[in-house]
Amino acid sequence: MISVQNLSVEFSARSLFDGINYVINPRDRIALVGKNGAGKSTMLKIIAGLQQPTSGSVAVPSDTTIGYLPQQMQLTDTVSLRDETRKAFGHIDRMQQQLDHYNAMLAERTDYDSDSYHDLIEKMTALSERLLMEQSEGREAEMERTLLGLGFTRNDFDRPTSEFSGGWRMRVELAKLLLSHPDVLLLDEPTNHLDIESIQWLEQFLQTKAGAVVLVSHDRAFIDNVTNRTIEISMGRIYDYAVNYSKFVELRRERIEQQMRAYVNQQKQIQDTEDFIERFRYKATKSVQVQSRIKQLAKIERIEVDEVDTSRLNLRFPPAPRSGDYPLILDNVGKAYGEHQVFDGATFTIKRGEKVAFVGKNGEGKSTLVKCIMNQIPFTGHLKIGHNVKIGYFAQNQAQLMDEELTVFDTIDRVATGDIRTKIRDILGAFMFGGEASDKKVKVLSGGEKTRLAMIRLLLEPVNLLILDEPTNHLDMQSKDVLKQAIRDFDGTVIVVSHDREFLDGLVEKVYEFGGGHVRECLGGIYEFLEKKKLSSLAELERKTPSPSRTETPKVTAEPSPAQERKLSYAEQREHEKNRRRARKKVEDAEAEIARLEAEVKSVEDQLAAGSVDPGIYDRHAQAVKRLENAMSLWEIASMELEQLSETV
Repeated sequence: MISVQNLSVEFSARSLFDGINYVINPRDRIALVGKNGAGKSTMLKIIAGLQQPTSGSVAVPSDTTIGYLPQQMQLTDTVSLRDETRKAFGHIDRMQQQLDHYNAMLAERTDYDSDSYHDLIEKMTALSERLLMEQSEGREAEMERTLLGLGFTRNDFDRPTSEFSGGWRMRVELAKLLLSHPDVLLLDEPTNHLDIESIQWLEQFLQTKAGAVVLVSHDRAFIDNVTNRTIEISMGRIYDYAVNYSKFVELRRERIEQQMRAYVNQQKQIQDTEDFIERFRYKATKSVQVQSRIKQLAKIERIEVDEVDTSRLNLRFPPAPRSGDYPLILDNVGKAYGEHQVFDGATFTIKRGEKVAFVGKNGEGKSTLVKCIMNQIPFTGHLKIGHNVKIGYFAQNQAQLMDEELTVFDTIDRVATGDIRTKIRDILGAFMFGGEASDKKVKVLSGGEKTRLAMIRLLLEPVNLLILDEPTNHLDMQSKDVLKQAIRDFDGTVIVVSHDREFLDGLVEKVYEFGGGHVRECLGGIYEFLEKKKLSSLAELERKTPSPSRTETPKVTAEPSPAQERKLSYAEQREHEKNRRRARKKVEDAEAEIARLEAEVKSVEDQLAAGSVDPGIYDRHAQAVKRLENAMSLWEIASMELEQLSETV
């Protein structure tokens, strides 16, 4: 469908791409990957026709439409959300105008047997069929489903777009792009401004309704769920794999190992040849062989090993000062802006050493509660910070608070303490500030670079309660791995506000969900939480019908006849029973795991009671108790699912 032919791009005498060739097919789901600066965003702009290559071309058929979502854009519209989104259907109006034009031309023609007349008929037929297909889908209903899927509410539809933040206005642009149904979607970091539920909705849309997709994203779970092909840009070349990202990582590792073996063998061959030339260069009897080896050496095509990120390290926080047993206690905490109650009745306790996540749709109060904890805004209820709690807070505007006249290195050097000061350049390298980049002044950094620098500075401060508000938005996958491992090893308490499932997986042991004015506690990790949520919201998103507003008169519908009830019940009974059996099996498995872990805990406690002197026994006991608590959480989720299914019989 789209053919990239011998594409080369140079910036300031540096080659970004060199003779790249590949084809985008109609149903491809392509993840474009590579290190920051490899040229991913540049590639999308060239395909979209917004930037010209140094040489080569991108061949796009005349009837192929392309939709492009950049990371940043200028947004100036001030009409309502509904009217702004309707602009996505402008192509339908243009198609209707074109069809009217063809009809007018046809009315004036009398050359019924000519080739041009038949060509006009064919164009009209094709355009009519496409227009009919577009119009039959119900534009208004589709528009509402898309806006609801991306996190808007019906109350938002008539609000002017100027009232929305930049992140929400980017969602408007994404909605318009999806509704225009382009043949090829080019998406540059589309999940940066989405919450978890909106990301899952977008995944479903791209899997089922989109044509070809080429996307750049640092959300590993998102690209794994959406893509079936991975194109890596590395050292000006591309490597094309017909697999998703996780499989690509394995295949890339194998490729690098093969390259390294070939490189080592070639280096040995070159060294042997050079040694021969040097040894016999001045011997007349060997002159023919020497000249032959010189020519042979000149013809060797040198093997290059693709760049490997060697800057990753196991970053460890300074030891956290010991705090009280309960760093954070909330009792009936609420926050309202005027008549708008963001949330109310938040009551929970976070224990020392716990790592928890705040999740929910944007605007439901996650960052607002963080500001309450930081005492930045007034609130109702009681909120107590525990004894000796030292908070390290990363806000999304943290980057704006740094001294712009300092260099990157000096910014970190001023907060680093102890042995960590000897590793500052390694740490900077892990967050893409290696080499000369560490000597740049803060004022010349991009927004993403400032965010990463603020994150490093925070992570080096001696604190025992970390509060991180969307810490991964500007980090690539390697840097996120560094951060995740550092938080996992941190012996203090952590609150993470994030929509990145892959980042939260294996990191948090408790999830607090914000929604509908409430804060709900869910024991277990992020995927246990999503499993529980799937039945109650995510899977039902498009099936939900809007509840009537206060000014609407409820519609009266006739009760279904007994025959209709029996037909519906019969059609769903087998599937429902299968779901119940599956849920019952989950409960039974969870109960068996609990019994096993209880026995394990008892065994360790028996050893303690017998006076065991094993120095690691206390760690084993703590780990066993934690596994038992997680198993109890899974049992609770499975039991709720079974109860819910049983109630719907």
